[in-house]
Amino acid sequence: MESVSLDDLDRRLLHALQLDARVPFSRIAEVLAVSDRTVVRRFTRLREAGAVRVSAVSRGPAEWLVRLRVRPHGAAALARALAERTDTAWVTLLSGDTEIACLLRTSGALGELSRHPHVTDVRAQQLLRSLMDGWWPGRTSALTAEQIAALREPGPGRSELEPADLDRRLLPALAADGRAPYADLAGRVGWSESAVRRRLDELRRAGHLRFHVEVDPALYGYRTQGLLWLSVAPKHLAKVADELAADARTAHVAATTGSHNLLAVLVCRDADDLYGYLTDRVGALPGVQGIETATVGSYTKRFAPAQDSR
Repeated sequence: MESVSLDDLDRRLLHALQLDARVPFSRIAEVLAVSDRTVVRRFTRLREAGAVRVSAVSRGPAEWLVRLRVRPHGAAALARALAERTDTAWVTLLSGDTEIACLLRTSGALGELSRHPHVTDVRAQQLLRSLMDGWWPGRTSALTAEQIAALREPGPGRSELEPADLDRRLLPALAADGRAPYADLAGRVGWSESAVRRRLDELRRAGHLRFHVEVDPALYGYRTQGLLWLSVAPKHLAKVADELAADARTAHVAATTGSHNLLAVLVCRDADDLYGYLTDRVGALPGVQGIETATVGSYTKRFAPAQDSR
């Protein structure tokens, strides 16, 4: 990512995209009381600098959090190989490049990973349920309540939708660029613009498509990120999740299978801030029986496809 800094307008633009990743630039401009050209120019600058990427992922039957202990000399190459797979959502190097964590949309790769020469241990947990409404609030604190109401779309439903032939080409195109214009999408998939628009609307309304706006938290001044695995007594699970979700340093909370049944993704200003989270926030919660932490060294892939695979 090129060196870039965010001003107030950039933050408001990025907040707007978190509310609806495909909201028209003209609508953002109207709400922010600036010109369409200004909004387009700001987004283009951030995208070309690598500061923001918009991608879409389809809802699958199951997602697996996979934690790999690896030999450090092979960690980077394995992370890149995982990033190039179409069934990974994100890939990150942890703990001084001695671990890799990735999100898999299929369990079929687990046997392959266990046989990899650089992998010494494989742990897999199925993500059962998201227990946090939205993602890290550091990206979503720039707009007023009135601006949010003017930009926010109704939440998607959860309904069955028959797969369509169009999906095989449309979904990869949206994964690569979640804000691609309808005309560009139509050209890539070989269908009419009206058919693409209609199918995209159907997928979103049914909850089969999720959009992610990727922005490095370091641009907001938060330079330490980590994963937190907690073992929580079942009767306290929901309460602990609610308490963690209420902390501004929590990016996401999910229930998982396994001996560690709660996962938290943390975004902190520095190591001292992370220490405070563990002692002041987690340490005060009843029902927490065990904890493991790992700091994020770097992201090889977030949600969008790896750059060199596009």
